[in-house]
Amino acid sequence: MVPDAAELERLYAYPDAGRPWVRTNFVSTLDGAAYDEEGRSGSLGGPVDSRVFRVLRSLADVIVVGAGTARTEGYRPVEPHEIDGALRQRLGMSPVPPIAVVSRRLHIPDALVSAGQLAITTADATPATLESLRETIDVIAVGAGEVDWKAVTNDLADRGLTRVLCEGGPMLHGHLAALDLIDELCLTIAPVIAAGSASRIAHGHEAFRHDMTLAHIFDADGVLITRWLRSRQ
Repeated sequence: MVPDAAELERLYAYPDAGRPWVRTNFVSTLDGAAYDEEGRSGSLGGPVDSRVFRVLRSLADVIVVGAGTARTEGYRPVEPHEIDGALRQRLGMSPVPPIAVVSRRLHIPDALVSAGQLAITTADATPATLESLRETIDVIAVGAGEVDWKAVTNDLADRGLTRVLCEGGPMLHGHLAALDLIDELCLTIAPVIAAGSASRIAHGHEAFRHDMTLAHIFDADGVLITRWLRSRQ
């Protein structure tokens, strides 16, 4: 049974952790593919996944996404009609969450080079490109060669953006997981076998193990909506 709007808000409310809380949201096929045969993830989850997606965005202070995923999925700044404005107003949040695009080379989709959005990159990114972007959007540039994610979360917290939602892609997810910065994974499992060469939801060069605890699960016509918490005992 699918929870109603009030129950979804309760289930996905961010904890008062006293620090930035990093939530990731992904969809996967039964055999672990992170996207469909056209390279997109949006078709896999169906209407219920879309409802949860809206709730997650409505509760987030900032939405973090890799530049490649932003281009493939056609990301644009979040529009007021796409989220629950009344919920955000009740919680004292901004009208819409900004998109923070991650790109070491600063290949930011044109649609996201827009006032109110952010870019996350390294401190050694091309100076001219950094200067150009900063004329329009805020840029967090920390780390040499690789983004310093602990510094990023501290910077976001200084901006009041502690409820972090990461929407992909697999390389970014794998990097955050390798650093053990993921507090929570929201995973929709589609009743589909895809095979092919699609990445898993977390992809990286080195294997590791982080135990997770099931927070909740519900079935919506065969689509499994799950939420997992990082076990840090």
